[in-house]
Amino acid sequence: MQKPLTLLACLLLGACASTPARGPAPDRAPAPKLAVETRSYATTPLAPTPADLPPAEAFAAASFTAPNGVRLPYRLLSPATKEKLPLVVVLHGSGALGHDNKAQMGPFVRSWARPGTAKTFPAYVLAPQAPIRTANYAKGADRLLASRPGNSLPAILALIDDLSARLPIDTDRIYLVGFSMGGSAAMNAAALEPGKFAAVAAFSGVPPERALAAKVAPTPVLIVHGDKDRENPYAPDLAWAGALADAGGHVRFVSYSGMAHLVPPDMVHDDAWRAWLFSQKRKKD
Repeated sequence: MQKPLTLLACLLLGACASTPARGPAPDRAPAPKLAVETRSYATTPLAPTPADLPPAEAFAAASFTAPNGVRLPYRLLSPATKEKLPLVVVLHGSGALGHDNKAQMGPFVRSWARPGTAKTFPAYVLAPQAPIRTANYAKGADRLLASRPGNSLPAILALIDDLSARLPIDTDRIYLVGFSMGGSAAMNAAALEPGKFAAVAAFSGVPPERALAAKVAPTPVLIVHGDKDRENPYAPDLAWAGALADAGGHVRFVSYSGMAHLVPPDMVHDDAWRAWLFSQKRKKD
């Protein structure tokens, strides 16, 4: 008998072994529409070292106090132009919680300031630091792990609104990017404010309750996860991607074979997924 997670994975991937039919075939639900892009972690190139990346100081330091009283330190990379440009919001994992306005500035954020990347993808890049969690986890209705908005997430949404009102930001091209807890928060933000964001790229996160897929389906979503992740399990993200696809969503699921709880090293410096992100634009009613 197959284990529950194995059964879930094979059902979503459409790879379950078939058995000979006995008598009339019972009614079956339509096959999931999800196509999984599989890559090998062992063959990915190395990520750039911290010395190869611009310093955190390339992003101006500031702070914001939200209407709910939460104070958010943040850093902002601003382009040398006054034309309207996208806003990329990079949300950090739980290891960067705090108030120092430094811990959130890892290689994944700083890679946006590399000269080649900044020239190819000109944008305001926001890196807020949450003092308390942006997403919390518990078992969902399907008994897989699910995330819910944390107390810092409304403050981040308020900061996005504040910057959008003060800076020449193209509000049809606001992108959410996050790793781990940040990926979870990005997916929850898309559910909290449907239609607000042009696209979401979530790396190694825990998704919301699958029942919320219909709310998020209009927003293009890129989900990246390693199948050896022991911190945030792989199966819930696979189930979420399948639910989005079945709800008619534009979803890409990239599975890294043999990868643990990481941002894939090749994606730290790769332009392909950024090109996908920047090709998305918010759909207006």
